[in-house]
Amino acid sequence: MDPSGLLDLLKRRTGFTEAHAALLKDLGAVMVPIAPEVALAFYDYLGRDGELAAILHAVPGRVERLYGTFAEWYRELFSGAYDRAYAERRRRIGLVHARLGIGPKAIIPAMGLVQELSLEHLRTALRGPEVFGAVEAFEKILAIELALVEESYFEALSSGLALGHRDLVEALKAGAKALLAP
Repeated sequence: MDPSGLLDLLKRRTGFTEAHAALLKDLGAVMVPIAPEVALAFYDYLGRDGELAAILHAVPGRVERLYGTFAEWYRELFSGAYDRAYAERRRRIGLVHARLGIGPKAIIPAMGLVQELSLEHLRTALRGPEVFGAVEAFEKILAIELALVEESYFEALSSGLALGHRDLVEALKAGAKALLAP
C-alpha cells in the first residue's frame, strides 16, 4: 500500500481541498482542548466491551499511555497538514491495532463516538453559517481517517494470508506484525 497515493485518492473522492485543510487548522484552537474529554469517553466506551477491555488492560499502564497517543492523534486531525507523513502515521495506527486483533468492527463504532462528541462541540462552539463548513471539513477528514486505517487492515490481512494463516484474526495479527517489523 502506498499511503501517500491512497491519501491523494481519498482527497479526490471526498472532495477534500486545501480550503478544508486550512479550516481544520483554524478549528484546532476550538477542538484540540477537548481532546482529553474525547479520549476519556473513547476509552470508557471501549472499556465497556469485554474483549476490548482485556486488550486495553493486558499491559499495565497501557490505557494511560493511550490517552496521550489519542490526544496526539486528535491534535493531528486539526493540524492542517495532510501529507505523506500523515498518511504513513495513519497506516501505522491501523497496523498496530491489527497486530492486537482490533479490527474495523471495533474501530468504526468507536470513531462514531469521536464524531458525535466532536460535532456536538463544533455546534456549540460555533455560531451561524460557519458551523456548516466546519462540519463538512471534519466529516471529510474523518472519512479519510477511517479509509486509511481500514486499508491498513486489508494490507495486514493480505500479508497474514500470504504467510499461510487461515484463521482471519490470526492472519490479521501476523500480517500486521510482519509489516511493522523493521
